[in-house]
Amino acid sequence: METLLAYLVGFMFAAAIYLMLSGVLVKFVFGFVLIGNAVNLLIFTAGRLTHIHPPLISQGRTTLTTPASNALPQALILTAIVIGFAMVTFLLVLLYRTYSRTGTLDADDAPFLEEIVENAPGTASGSKPNESDPS
Repeated sequence: METLLAYLVGFMFAAAIYLMLSGVLVKFVFGFVLIGNAVNLLIFTAGRLTHIHPPLISQGRTTLTTPASNALPQALILTAIVIGFAMVTFLLVLLYRTYSRTGTLDADDAPFLEEIVENAPGTASGSKPNESDPS
């Protein structure tokens, strides 16, 4: 089972990197979500998949007598899911602002590559600076 999940994690990482390098911002967000899920699955797989006894220490002993499952990977994954959701929400808002500002989501299009200067000294709002102005 671990081998199958290792291949799945590798495939998810490869697909996420492909999407993130495509140059289209929507694909970048999907790649970001996919790589976050791949990392969560990797941490979950590293924390053992088999069902083992809970980590309870018998009375009169100071250490565990049998192998026990580790609760730390599940706690890390839960935290990563919450943080990942917040990051995706931020990226979607950033995506919306980028589209409303440039009119495109392709990083290779001309409007996306132009710089917009706002409220710079000696310029009108939203225009490029005057290159003949000495200041």
